Parts: sequence; C-alpha cells; structure tokens
Amino acid sequence: MNLFAAFAETVVRRRYHPAIFWGEAQLAYDWIAQRAAWLSRTLAKDFGVQRGDRVAVWLKNCPEFPAALFGVWRAGGVVTVINNFLKPEEVAFILRDSGARVVITDHSLTENQAKLVALKSELKFLHVEDFAALSEVDAPSPVDLNESDLAALLYTSGTTGHPKGAMLTHGNFLANVRSCITCLDFCDDDRLLVLLPQFHSFMFTVGTLCPLLQGASVVLVKSVSPFKHVLDDIIHRRATMLPAVPPIHRALAGLPAGIELPSLRLCISGGAPLPMEVLKQFHARFPKLPLIEGYGPTESSPVATVNPIHGTPKAGSVGLPIPGVELSIRDDDGKELPVGTTGELCIRGPNVMRGYWNQPEETAKTIRDAWLYTGDIGHRDADGFYYITDRKKDMLLVNGINVYPREVEEVIHRFPGVKDAAVIGVPDARRGEQPLAFVVVNEGVSLDEKALHDFVREKLADYKVPRHFRVLPALPRNATGKVLKTTLREMAK
Repeated sequence: MNLFAAFAETVVRRRYHPAIFWGEAQLAYDWIAQRAAWLSRTLAKDFGVQRGDRVAVWLKNCPEFPAALFGVWRAGGVVTVINNFLKPEEVAFILRDSGARVVITDHSLTENQAKLVALKSELKFLHVEDFAALSEVDAPSPVDLNESDLAALLYTSGTTGHPKGAMLTHGNFLANVRSCITCLDFCDDDRLLVLLPQFHSFMFTVGTLCPLLQGASVVLVKSVSPFKHVLDDIIHRRATMLPAVPPIHRALAGLPAGIELPSLRLCISGGAPLPMEVLKQFHARFPKLPLIEGYGPTESSPVATVNPIHGTPKAGSVGLPIPGVELSIRDDDGKELPVGTTGELCIRGPNVMRGYWNQPEETAKTIRDAWLYTGDIGHRDADGFYYITDRKKDMLLVNGINVYPREVEEVIHRFPGVKDAAVIGVPDARRGEQPLAFVVVNEGVSLDEKALHDFVREKLADYKVPRHFRVLPALPRNATGKVLKTTLREMAK
C-alpha cells in the first residue's frame, strides 16, 4: 500500500463526489485523479522522473496541490514541499539539499522563479496552469511503491539555522491518517475547511490527506482577508470541521452576537500552543462547539496527541496519544520520568520519520532507541494527558532556575486589553537571563506597563516576571502562525 494506491481506492468509491470546493467551483475526485494521471505521465515522459527522484511542490493554496502530490506519487517520486513564503535563496537551499531538479509551481511565482534559476540554473519548471485532464487508462501504470518507500521531505520551519528535511514514508502518513480519522470521527459527509497553508505538515496530513483518503470534502478558502471570506465559506459550504492555529480561533471567539456557525461540529487547534484565555473566550462564545487541542511535530507526520471528542477533554492539555502511538517524558539521559515530572516529550510509533535527509548526526541526536526526542518540554498527568510547557531551546535559566515562557505568556494574556504576547530570555550579567515580554494590545488600548507588571507579579514568582514589556503592532509569525522568537531575539539586541 502507498498513498497513491489509497487515493485510487477512494476515487473508485467516490469518483463524482465533491472533493474540493474552491470559490464557486465544485471539483470532483475524478478531477484530481485525471490531473494526477496527466502529471505522472508528464513527469516520467518529459522530465525523466524515476522512482525515488525528488520533485519540489512550490505552490500557494490551490485545488491543484493534491493533484500534484498524487501525480508525483503515481510516478514514483518523492514530494519535496516548499513554503511559498520563502525567498529564492531559501528555496534554492532546499532544492540543493533535496536534489530536486523539477519544480511544480504556478505563474504567480514567476518573478521568484527567474531569481531561482539564477541561483540554480539546471531547474525545470512545470506550472499547474498547464495541468490537463487525462483518462487514467491512458496514463502509465502507477509505480509500485510500498509503505517503507519515502513519500515526502517536509522541511522544518527553519526558525533556528537551516531547515532540515524530515524523511517521511508512505507508511508514516498512512498510519497517521488512519489514527486521525479514528480520533476525529471523520466520515464521508465531512467538509473540512482549509485556510492555513497546504504546505505545512498540519494541513498536509489533517487538511489534505485525511479528507481525501477518507472520501470527504475540502473547503479550500481563497483568501482569509477580510475574515468575512472565511465565514462565508463556512456558512455557504456548510463546513463541518475547522483545523486552525490559535489566532483563527481567537478571531472566531470575537465574532459579534448573531453570527452563528451551525454546520461546524468540531474545531481543532494545532501548530502553536493554544492560550487558555483564547479557549475560555471561545467556549463562552460557542458553548456547544468543541475546540480541542492536539500536538505533533513535523517529524511525526505530524499528529501525536489530541484531546478526545468523546469523553472529557482537559483545558491546557494537548490530549492523549493517538491510536498506535506512544509518548514518554524523559530526562537528558533518556530515562523515563514519573507522572507529574517535567521533561522532554518523546514519541514512538509508525508515524515517526525515518530521519533527516543527508544528516545522520542530527538523526542520531533526535531518534534514539526508536524514540523521537521532540525538543518540547512537558509532563503527563495521572490520567495520561500530556501538557506542553515550552520548547527546550526557548526555556530560560534565571539564577539557574528554569523559567518556561509559555507559563508567563498565559498570565499576560489574561490582562485586560492584551491581544497577544510572547516572552523570550535576554542575557543578564547577574542572573544569567531575564524574561522580556513583547505585547500586542487591542485597538484603541494604551498599555499601563506598571499595572501589567503588578498583575503578573501577583500571579508568578518574582524571578519569572518580565522586567520590561515592549508593545508591538503585531508579533512576527511564520506562515502557520508560530511566533518567530528568533526575530524577537534579534529585536531585543
């Protein structure tokens, strides 16, 4: 079994069922299948792509994105997914690192393509505007791949140093899709709203593979600005599921009274920590609509945990391990820690990557005794629920005592008028490090720094309290909403 074979089975069953809603267009599974067939023939015949060759997919959100994935897999290639917000030099690094010679893109990125060719002249481009329909019987037979074959290189966000290519197999994704479908009660009638970038691992698996291997539909949002477009798609297309990052759920929580979203049965938060205050506001606005938090790094395909939709989710927790996946809290020596003790989250299961592309030393550091060491700090409670405290690299040491930025950020979020917050550590000659907070306030609000300082000091130990609060119009974030703390550190200098 492989991802294309799984999709082909779905096409047989759901050929004329809507696969993608895109503006006013309604595109059937057959529409994707025909373009995947055309692409597989074109890649093999015109571009010489063979089994195991890497093919880059550099696209903005569009219906052709899944056709590109399944077309590459039908041809036996390995998808190298590229963040469409990257600049040409950053893209060139990924192409050199992966060895991809063919780039599937669109005409909107033409200017960047010219710059890219200047950096890497041997590239060949294939534009999705040229995709054509082709009967599957007229295309070459799909390359016979199995679960152990490499399916994709998903590059980490690169918030520290050069990005690394996570090697994920067909089996990794298939296992993750099966588990997610079970946990989220996916069914054929579901319509999953996709507004986050399709290149991100969260949307790659949950927003693309899950619905299209299940036989459900994707409601693909053309534009998130203004936010009314998102609401129109939810209401007009009767979306049932919304996976998104915390800022989207915050926006929903702030909708004026009278706007209801009756078709939604489930909202899922991932990609970044969900502040407790946002969860509280969301439940106050939509008391009958579940908002559950999940967790998983790119290296685990990516979902590792999710709060239960049947039973009782726990606020502040990222939930329970998904079926077939184990989690463990371990110390720096790899020793498992008891319930309630803070340590590094480790993941083991069929969803864990093979390793980092061409980086055996980094792979050896990250995967030890079949456990994926995530770099995330957290703990497990007596009921088996997991909690993320922070990123290991983001942890501060103040007078030798651990300070976890997320704990401080949660308190700042509770101060009236605060819209967003991020905490970093800055060097301090006497204490080693000191917390520094960056704060975004609601429109029309003037921050009283002393009042905020006193508010935080009432709730946290003195060594955890930021000595300064810097107001920004917005926090720097990457394409999926994750705060870029490396940028904040540069600003702090």
